[in-house]
Amino acid sequence: MKPGADETGTPDRDVREGAPAPPPEADRAAGGVFGGPYRALTAGVLLSVGLVALESLGVATVLPGIAADLGGLGAYGWGLSALMLANVIGTVVAGRAADRRGPAGPMAWGMLLLAAGCAVAGAAPTWLLFLAGRFLQGLGVGAVMAMAYTVIGLAYPERLRARMYALLSSAWTIPSLVGPATTGALAERTTWRWVFLLILPIIAVAAALGLPPLRGLRRSGGTGAPPAALPWWRRPLGGAVLLTVGTGVLLQALLLTDTVALIVLAAVGVLVTVPSLRWVAPPGTLGARRGLGAGVAVRALLCGAYFGTEAFLPLGLQESRGMTATASGLGLSAGAITWVAGSALQARRDARGAGRTAATVTGFAVLAVGVALIAVTVMSGAVPVWTALLGWAVGGLGMGIGFNASTTETLRQVPAERQGEASGALQLAQTFATALIAGLGGAAIAFGDDRDSSMLGVFVLTGLLAVGGMLLAHRLRAEPA
Repeated sequence: MKPGADETGTPDRDVREGAPAPPPEADRAAGGVFGGPYRALTAGVLLSVGLVALESLGVATVLPGIAADLGGLGAYGWGLSALMLANVIGTVVAGRAADRRGPAGPMAWGMLLLAAGCAVAGAAPTWLLFLAGRFLQGLGVGAVMAMAYTVIGLAYPERLRARMYALLSSAWTIPSLVGPATTGALAERTTWRWVFLLILPIIAVAAALGLPPLRGLRRSGGTGAPPAALPWWRRPLGGAVLLTVGTGVLLQALLLTDTVALIVLAAVGVLVTVPSLRWVAPPGTLGARRGLGAGVAVRALLCGAYFGTEAFLPLGLQESRGMTATASGLGLSAGAITWVAGSALQARRDARGAGRTAATVTGFAVLAVGVALIAVTVMSGAVPVWTALLGWAVGGLGMGIGFNASTTETLRQVPAERQGEASGALQLAQTFATALIAGLGGAAIAFGDDRDSSMLGVFVLTGLLAVGGMLLAHRLRAEPA
């Protein structure tokens, strides 16, 4: 291995434009992620992710009440799918923009769109307008999260990346402790609209503190621009838009009562979604080719299992077991906290040289156990309701282990000039899988004669995704050249 290079042989680079790469001695002297060269950057990244965590966990807790208030229970899955499909566009566009001009601009407009979406959703008089606000939020969340991973891949040497991924999970700690229970109590005692409106000043503070450290950041080498010969629909933005539209048509088709219209629109959605997914995702993703392609596919399975379950956990606890929004929010808190613990555990194992592929398999297995506990609790009144909270704590632990291990191993194999693209692809897989599972689950609940049985079907599906991830994880490591 070359001095000053990571395990792929790619030199660690200083991402300040025009600055030379620091020598190994300087890198070691910098200390950890809160050392001098990284202190401000680390604080900015963690604050931005914490903001997204607060919005995500807070809204998930009160979404059943919002849907009931605005008449949206029949299209409940869209409450999450609208945000996640927009997230696809925000992720792809922000990732490629960061490759060309650095992460400061994408992070700035991401926060602006997030604020606009919160304002629209918080004031929405109808379910349709609420979904429009969620779409704007999704554009912003996609940009913010893609930039968080891009900055880690570019600005930190590999010895610090596992630690930063663990801290990125830790940025959910405080929001997971106070967010769900606080927003649940706020919705019960006042109105759910305050959940969105109170996020606005927090966005302003996060922008003021988090954006300055990003100024002047550039990646080294290359343009990151798409080939000019490609038609517009095969470029990042065009492909992301088509992927969003195709998936949206497919999910909406599943809510139709007219069988002919359902089949026709679903076929159109599939015909648009599959090719656009091939254009937007890295080559080899659909076939889970060893290396980056498998890494993106593993991220999709991991997040489909975890976030697909999380999307319906509050609804199941509130509708089937009669829990309050505040109490069900504690379940989301349990999963988020143990995610942090699992990620920190994996970071320590990674520092000792433990295998990341085996850790990913373990993470999937633990997550599957957690989903099974939730399914049993939601469906059986004989099982104590706290078993579901325990199950989600178990699932969060598995998610933390698997997420950290698979992300670190995937990005290790990507050269510096493609870190933005690869980070965006991982985030795209996460959001696309979550949107798809949420939409499928929402359709099952909308048309199922028995809502409890429909939710059981959702949990069975997410459990099978976790099992599939166990079988696929061995492909994370690329074949030797």
